Amino acid sequence: MNHATGTSDELRYDAAGPVLLVGGYGTVGTELARLVAPHWPLLLTGRNVARGAAVAAETGARVERWDLAGPEPFRAEVRAVVGVVNDPDDRVLRAALRGRVPYVDVTRWTARLQRAATLAALAGPTAPVLLSSAWMGGVTSLVAAALADGLGGADTVDVAIRWDLKDRAGADSVEFMDRLGLDYEITEDGRRHTVMPLSDVRRVRIGAHPTKVARIDTPEQFTLPLALGAATATTRIGFSSAASTSSLLAVKRLGFFRWGRGERFASARRALLYAPGEGGVARLRIDVTHAGRIRTATVTDEAGQAHLTAVGAALALRRVLGADGAEAPRGVLFPELTPVPARVPELLAEYGVTLEISDVTLPVTTLATRAA
Repeated sequence: MNHATGTSDELRYDAAGPVLLVGGYGTVGTELARLVAPHWPLLLTGRNVARGAAVAAETGARVERWDLAGPEPFRAEVRAVVGVVNDPDDRVLRAALRGRVPYVDVTRWTARLQRAATLAALAGPTAPVLLSSAWMGGVTSLVAAALADGLGGADTVDVAIRWDLKDRAGADSVEFMDRLGLDYEITEDGRRHTVMPLSDVRRVRIGAHPTKVARIDTPEQFTLPLALGAATATTRIGFSSAASTSSLLAVKRLGFFRWGRGERFASARRALLYAPGEGGVARLRIDVTHAGRIRTATVTDEAGQAHLTAVGAALALRRVLGADGAEAPRGVLFPELTPVPARVPELLAEYGVTLEISDVTLPVTTLATRAA
């Protein structure tokens, strides 16, 4: 067996089987299990089965061990699989492709999403492979698609995230800190070019909260131009504490994310943000422009960012199973390719997520400036 690719892992499709949540009792996995359990039987996996006992008792799920870093192969018959934990060697993806099992992943940063999309496309899957790793489990992309649908298209998409430092968070949730020393590629004005993380700082009102935000590498900046035809797609992040944002920007100016790369400084990088509290509110703002109009949506989840990510994963699962009001898809896709964009506000509302949407017509002078 090749442990790196997990060639002995075996997932087989069973239309009456459970939904497999890989990492199903972590911070996001627990939230997702609670959302899914009323609708489908569940199989939860992770490295430590004992840790999943409480979630299993609450949701009626079965728990089995699958250590993605270990040599032991895993076998199961399932109706779908959702990756809620990092899969660095694509073991879960490869097993799902071989078994023709509908697959969702919400954990990949941009480079790994690009690799997964390539791997899946080369396999020519007939079952759906939904790579839903855009911010908050693909919620960002779903809302952008809904706004674009209302406008008849998307010329630009701007995302601004407010990270609540009081919120609960799993260790993987701040893995983006490891990317802050790496330049990344975006599409701007129809051209691809490279930018620095934490650059182009702006102040944006997200709901009632003025928030200083700066660039961050996220998968939707790769997928939105491809799926919606946007000439510009930009994501920025800021924090509920202005002092924390300023400190992060100061550390960046000192070059820490360049010289502090690698495992030696991993704990120091993540400690800058990973101090999870008892709970907070997830907020983000999405602006889509098209043909002289702007539609803005403020997304709020009072249950926090882990819950909002789980909502994105639940909606992705419904998509691959054809349980969102449209026929199940085939092949590789991204969340913004939803066939029911007009239903996105309604679908989010089912899980307690609110959207406040407003429309603005751009002045001619602004249009001229943008064109220039």
